[in-house]
Amino acid sequence: MLSKLLRIAAVGTALALVSLAPAAAQSTMKLASATINDVQHEWQKVFAAELEARIGDAVKTEIYPASQLGAIPRMAEGVLLGTIEAFTTPTSFMTNVDPRFQAFDVPGLFKSPDDVRAAIHDQDYRGHLEELFLDKGLRVIGAIYNSPTVVFTKADVTTLEGLRGLKIRTFASPLQIKPMELLGATPLPLALTEVIPQLESGGLDGMLVGMPILTAFKYYDVGKNILDLRFAEIVSVTVVNEEWFQAQTDEAKAAIVEAGRAAEEQVFPWGVENVEKTYKVWTDNGGKINELSAEDQATMEDGFSRLAAELLAADPAVKAEYDRLQALVAARANQ
Repeated sequence: MLSKLLRIAAVGTALALVSLAPAAAQSTMKLASATINDVQHEWQKVFAAELEARIGDAVKTEIYPASQLGAIPRMAEGVLLGTIEAFTTPTSFMTNVDPRFQAFDVPGLFKSPDDVRAAIHDQDYRGHLEELFLDKGLRVIGAIYNSPTVVFTKADVTTLEGLRGLKIRTFASPLQIKPMELLGATPLPLALTEVIPQLESGGLDGMLVGMPILTAFKYYDVGKNILDLRFAEIVSVTVVNEEWFQAQTDEAKAAIVEAGRAAEEQVFPWGVENVEKTYKVWTDNGGKINELSAEDQATMEDGFSRLAAELLAADPAVKAEYDRLQALVAARANQ
């Protein structure tokens, strides 16, 4: 009788333990970025919703905008090491990881949001882009139109000559650094978190930037002047640590890829509209927007074109990637 009771108790305990065990382990996906309330942040929110719609809470997303997980170099390092699962950033900040990211920064490549869309949302190119950096341990799960390039300055600059001698914060890409050098400015690659203190202390005179960042972080409280160069359109990507990605179930991996592509398509019109809104927000808060004269604009574009050709010729891998993108832009223009 005692042995029978013990067997019943053992079975009951086993059943209780089984009932307490989770059906499947939940995975956490931290999504980091340096910005907030812009198209990068919007992509992350839409991606999280799209992923949940596909696989519920099998992968739990946590969004950390505004450099909550560290400055840009630390977040890039984190996604490489796997301490951060995903990082959304302009391609320019990944050029130290792989020079091929420079292809997106070539002055004059993208002249409009639709040029960007024609390239990064092309089905064949998008598949190529997703796996382009696997040799670095990164997979691209989001390709995002960000914004045109402008120069914020504390002084009122209206000409190319006015940029000469100014200390300008740039992205880390040589294809942002070298153009500023060509104009006689001193480029200083800095993380976004360092910019305002440097502007306030005099360590910087301005910054090369996407317009939405200026309004999201209220730069109109620091200075009022924009020189609207628009020599390039900024492209952002979300990269995910490949080792973490491969550790997910097949269902989760498929859902992550699908959710990323769905999110980038959804946020494209949001991003275009947001850029237009930011110009109004800037002027509504006392900001001023300057444009170059036709002569200065032509001089700048000619100089940048020759510079880009030299830089591309020096790196065949970057040039090959640029040629792929340029062909897609040209095909759109010929439609």
